[in-house]
Amino acid sequence: MTANRILADTLELADGRLYLRPWQASDAAALFAAARESIGSVGRWLPWCHDGYRLEDAVAWIAHCRSGWHAGAHFAFPIFDAGSGDLLGGIGLNQYHRLHRSANLGYWIRQSRQQQGIAVAAAALVAAFGFEQLGLIRIEIVALPYNHPSRRTAEKIGARFEAIARRRLWANGQAHDAAVYGLIRDDLPQLAAEHSRTTSS
Repeated sequence: MTANRILADTLELADGRLYLRPWQASDAAALFAAARESIGSVGRWLPWCHDGYRLEDAVAWIAHCRSGWHAGAHFAFPIFDAGSGDLLGGIGLNQYHRLHRSANLGYWIRQSRQQQGIAVAAAALVAAFGFEQLGLIRIEIVALPYNHPSRRTAEKIGARFEAIARRRLWANGQAHDAAVYGLIRDDLPQLAAEHSRTTSS
């Protein structure tokens, strides 16, 4: 594994249903449309998705993601439908801590495609990428306690609930308690199964 391979713009993650790759400038219009559609749902949990969201915000976010990718600081992906090419949402590993080999996993799905298992499938792909290609030993998923969709996604990929952390998140100008989930390589069903086959052979 080399840093150049990890950070290549040509990196792709796919499972037959979904297709992920680094954000590109040409994704801005699709991101803007998905965000505007999702203010009533995604906006409940993520402050960036609001009535004032503009195309310029989408352009700036993608530039931020590309800069962070090339710097090896964070790794964000748009989620595409592998068949239609439609943008379904976004997902990424941020708060990457090289020394402790940990990162935070965040995700959102556009309103018209929620409750279809997309977040679970995408989270499994990106978590596997983190463990296999970044060498992570721990991934955290942090959500507002009443963000039940995000918490269910964490549980479905094998993450374990660890605590309600006091004043863990800052959103909308105030501090919030948050549910913290921890994910290690052996928790992820696909990787755990591969590990079992390897050690038993």
